[in-house]
Amino acid sequence: MYRSGAVMAWNVFRFCTALRGLGSIMILLVLGVVGVTYYAVVLTNYGPSLTSSGGFLDVLIALSVLVLFHCLLVMLLWCYFSVVFTDPGSVPPNWRPELDEERGEADPLTTSEFGASPADSGNTRIRFCRKCNQLKPPRCHHCSVCGRCVLKMDHHCVWVVNCVGALNYKYFLLFLFYTFLETTVVTLSLLPQFIAFFSDGEIPGTPGTLATTFLAFVLNLAFALSVLGFLIMHMSLVSGNTTTIEAYEKKTSPKWRYDLGRKRNFEQIIEEPKLHGSREWGNKEASFTDGGVVQSSVETICHVHRTLISGAFMKNATSHSND
Repeated sequence: MYRSGAVMAWNVFRFCTALRGLGSIMILLVLGVVGVTYYAVVLTNYGPSLTSSGGFLDVLIALSVLVLFHCLLVMLLWCYFSVVFTDPGSVPPNWRPELDEERGEADPLTTSEFGASPADSGNTRIRFCRKCNQLKPPRCHHCSVCGRCVLKMDHHCVWVVNCVGALNYKYFLLFLFYTFLETTVVTLSLLPQFIAFFSDGEIPGTPGTLATTFLAFVLNLAFALSVLGFLIMHMSLVSGNTTTIEAYEKKTSPKWRYDLGRKRNFEQIIEEPKLHGSREWGNKEASFTDGGVVQSSVETICHVHRTLISGAFMKNATSHSND
């Protein structure tokens, strides 16, 4: 029996909500890998070296590894749970573009999910999301897993049970960075023990501790290599002020209208939100910097989205006026 593409698409996206349960399992998996690694590095190999009868150099190496390991682990977990619990940014109910409110003008609308081509820098469209039944700003996309539109959505990450968007992308990027450093340190620190597995000499330890050390080395080596690829990819995206979704959509566009230069692009991600003037936090009328927004109410979330694209719009308007 023939079924329309719209019905089939609806059936497919209906099952995307099952990824929420998978994401909860993935969080437990992350904590499990951290636990195995901690047991192998701290409790099995380098922790006992601090109280052993070894030489001063062995104690110094063990202490250095443990200090570096714990510092990176704290930063990794802080960034990870910041991505998990930080709202990526959503569109407030009944949101309308400022152009409509201040000038009484209406931007051209489109009802398609992705709207006008992102490469079309001459005609910025305010799109309409049929799933949320409301308007959505530029660079905003609907997440079928979360069931809402996300500001400057990059992707939905099952590892963190959350979307990666405008307000938590910084933590996601730092999470990749510290994960790569941590897994690399663990891989290098356990490399001598891993090589010893294939030697003819006797290896100290119980079968359980040896198996844990072997497993921790393999897991951290695999994560180090895979996370390095993701880190390089996202650093490239940030340098061009592009998200994963936009990189897929725009394909071979000649000039990306949101690209403000490599330095400004990184500043938008890394800089902390700053509030101009003496207005209190959460005021909808407060002005904000290009880096982000300070808010205590849902209405002010869209400020971060406007500041992320306002510089690009001004740059685009200036170039058109000079033509």
